[in-house]
Amino acid sequence: MSSEPTTAGADWRALPGRLIVLSGASGAGKSTLVSRLRERAGPKVRRSISATTRSPREGEAHGRDYLFVSPEAFESLRGDLLESAEVHGSWYGTPAEPVREALARGVCVVLVIDVQGGFQVRSRVPNAVLIFVQAPSLDVLEARLRSRGTDDEETIARRLTNARYEIEAARGYDVQLVNDDLERCVDALVATLARYQCGDGVGHD
Repeated sequence: MSSEPTTAGADWRALPGRLIVLSGASGAGKSTLVSRLRERAGPKVRRSISATTRSPREGEAHGRDYLFVSPEAFESLRGDLLESAEVHGSWYGTPAEPVREALARGVCVVLVIDVQGGFQVRSRVPNAVLIFVQAPSLDVLEARLRSRGTDDEETIARRLTNARYEIEAARGYDVQLVNDDLERCVDALVATLARYQCGDGVGHD
């Protein structure tokens, strides 16, 4: 696995910003929720950009959606990652220093990562808030994955297997949200973050 990040000894709880972990199975709608969250919550909330060894999907851009790196480059980053995990055959990880700098400025940072990474973050940043987003059912999740048209049958089957694991593991998360209605789920996410002084919980753009 990865070595301990260079910032592991830092007292993350002393920083004025709050670290928010948002997890959910592929197809649960995490990216859409975060996009809407940023519209609602304003500059006090930002999304952390993860590094990944997977290839970009259509419409994704380096530095905006992810830092797309080679496996060799990812290995060189390991000592500076807050968390890392292998998901669906690719590695993902969160560079620690940009997160720490944002928290030091009082910004709430949202990490969109899987549950493996979420529990790593909890062990290193005890006051992180862990939020899990679920689709209404596995049938709905499968339909969403198929509608994307980006995965073959083997990949869909692997994502559904992983979804079952994540749903079970996420019982250890602080907050559970069901994305059965986008606007209602966005409202619930905004209200949850407001309880942790991340935005005011009201208003629409």
